[in-house]
Amino acid sequence: MTAAPTDLPAEFLEMPEGLRIDRPEVADGAALWRIAKDSETLDLNSSYSYLLWCRDFAGTSVVARDTADPEGLPVGFVTGYVRPERPDTLLVWQVAVDASHRGRGLAAALLDGLTARVARERTISGVETTITPGNIASERLFTSYAARHGASVEREVLFGSGHFPHSPDGPHDPEVLYRIGPLSL
Repeated sequence: MTAAPTDLPAEFLEMPEGLRIDRPEVADGAALWRIAKDSETLDLNSSYSYLLWCRDFAGTSVVARDTADPEGLPVGFVTGYVRPERPDTLLVWQVAVDASHRGRGLAAALLDGLTARVARERTISGVETTITPGNIASERLFTSYAARHGASVEREVLFGSGHFPHSPDGPHDPEVLYRIGPLSL
């Protein structure tokens, strides 16, 4: 599905020029893995998990495609799912944009586009995500999203460092849950 600017309410950001929002396909999994890997900030999941995500959670995820690219490879993505215990809550799993497309508001437009699409299909009253302390870009993305949609932000540590397995790379930072809502969609 490609969202045209007229499909989105005024408070939703439009896609930057030359890009379109789309539903991910299994063939996009490798590109999502590469974008996540190149971000150097996300926890990189297995390549297999990105393939599964594009198959099983395509309805609650989006990709951005460069309209000038004949192959239509993704240049950014937002993956998410509706929480089984809270079916009115969209949990955003990962947000990443290829380095060549950063600084254009693409992540925010993708987040708005995903929320608009999911809200057309079901009642969504909140968005959740986790952010590691010090990830300023993600903190700004989600707090500005909340402000655009007239929602409050509650923060609490969801998973402390001790919840994660020991790694040769050192301890995992805590994951702070950002609960955004109620949304005015």
